[in-house]
Amino acid sequence: MDTKEIFDRIEMLKDEMVGFLAEIVSVPAVGPLSGGDGEAEKASVIERYLRKFGLDEINRYDVLDDTVSSGYRPNIKVSYKGKGSGHRIVIITHMDVVPPGDIEEWDSEPFKVKVNDGRMIGRGVEDNGQALTASIFALRTIKDLDIRPVHDIAIFLVSDEEETNEKGMGHLVSEGLIGGDDIILVPDHGEPTGKLIELVEKSILWVRVTVKGRQCHASMPHLGNNAFRASMVLGSRIDRALHDRFDRKDETFDHPFSSFEPTKRETEASGINVLPGEDVFYFDCRLLPGVPIDDVILEIRRIADEVQKEAGVSIDIDPVLRETTLQPTLPDAEIVRMLSNAIIHTTGKTPYTGGIGGGTCAAILRNKGLEVAVWETIHNQAHAPNEYILIDNMVSDCKVLASLFTLDDQ
Repeated sequence: MDTKEIFDRIEMLKDEMVGFLAEIVSVPAVGPLSGGDGEAEKASVIERYLRKFGLDEINRYDVLDDTVSSGYRPNIKVSYKGKGSGHRIVIITHMDVVPPGDIEEWDSEPFKVKVNDGRMIGRGVEDNGQALTASIFALRTIKDLDIRPVHDIAIFLVSDEEETNEKGMGHLVSEGLIGGDDIILVPDHGEPTGKLIELVEKSILWVRVTVKGRQCHASMPHLGNNAFRASMVLGSRIDRALHDRFDRKDETFDHPFSSFEPTKRETEASGINVLPGEDVFYFDCRLLPGVPIDDVILEIRRIADEVQKEAGVSIDIDPVLRETTLQPTLPDAEIVRMLSNAIIHTTGKTPYTGGIGGGTCAAILRNKGLEVAVWETIHNQAHAPNEYILIDNMVSDCKVLASLFTLDDQ
C-alpha cells in the first residue's frame, strides 16, 4: 500500500482526532503529589475509545496506590501484530498532566479545550495529549487499512510521568515489559520545525528545603524566629552558589547550562500578623551529564549549615526526586535511522540530533542500556498557562508515526 492512501486516511480522521483529544483533556489526570486524584478515570475513557477503534489487544499493568481514590495508577499497553521480524516498535506516551496553576492566567477553562484558529488550547494538549492522540490514530489507520507491518507495534500509555515515574515507566521497566530488541520512541519533546531528535537529557534533582524557626505574634518578633526571613536568605544563597560552581556549558542542549530553579513554596496557614515558624520551598535542578547529583546536594547542605548557624534555625534538605543520566542514545541507533527516514519521507525536512533539559520516560530506559529517541512537533507550551498545540502538527506527527510503522514494508 502506498503512502498516499495512509496519509489520506489520516486526513479523513482529523476531526475525530480533535474530538478525542478534547474529551481526554476534559478528564483531569493530576498526580497525588500535585494535589490530584490520578489517572484512573482518564484511562477508562481512553480504553473505551481504543475498543471503539478496534484496537482491542489491550493489556493493563496497574500499580497499587492508596493515595488516590481508585486505589491504583493505570498503565495501558495496546499491541498490534506485524509479520514477526523479531523486533517491536514501542511508542511511550503519558496520561498524567500537571495542574493548571493560576487560573487567572488562562484565557479559557484549562480542562475544557478551546479550538481557535487551528489551535487547541487546554491543560495537557501538548504534554502529552498531542503525541498520545497521534500515536493511537496512526495505529488505528494501519489497522483500518488492514496493513500488516514488518515489526510488531506496542503503544504504552503510562501514569506518573509528571511526578516520580514509580507507578508508571519505572514499574514497566522493573517488570521487564520493554527490552533490548525493542525500537523505542518517546514522543514527548521537540520544537516547532519538527526536526529535533533528542538523544540525551539532563539529570534531574528535586530538593525540598524545610526551614524551622519559632512562631509568634508579628508585633513581638523578639519572642520568635522568622523562618521565612531565613528561607529568603537561604534560597538566594543556594541559587547564586549553584550557578557559580556548576557553570559548565554544553551546546548539545537547548539550554546549554545546568539549571537551578526555585519553584514551589509551601506555607502554613497563618495571618499577616503571624511570624511564621516554618517555611518550605523547592529547587528543580537539571544537570548536564557529568555533574554528580550528590555534589549538588552537598553544596546545598553546606550553605544550609551556614544559614542555620547564622539565623538560629534548623534546616532539612530532602531530595524528592533524583534521576541520573548515564548514557545517551547513539546517533546511529536503529530508532534514529528509522525515525529520520519517516520524518524525511513525510515532511521533506532533514532532522538533527540534540539534548534537552526536560525529563522524559526515555531517561529511565537509557539508563537500562536501551536506545531511545524523543521527538514530536511542538511549540514548547508544556506546563504554561494557555498551553496549546497546532492541529496541523498533530496530524503531521500522526503521518510520521504511520510512516515509522510502515516504511520498512514499502
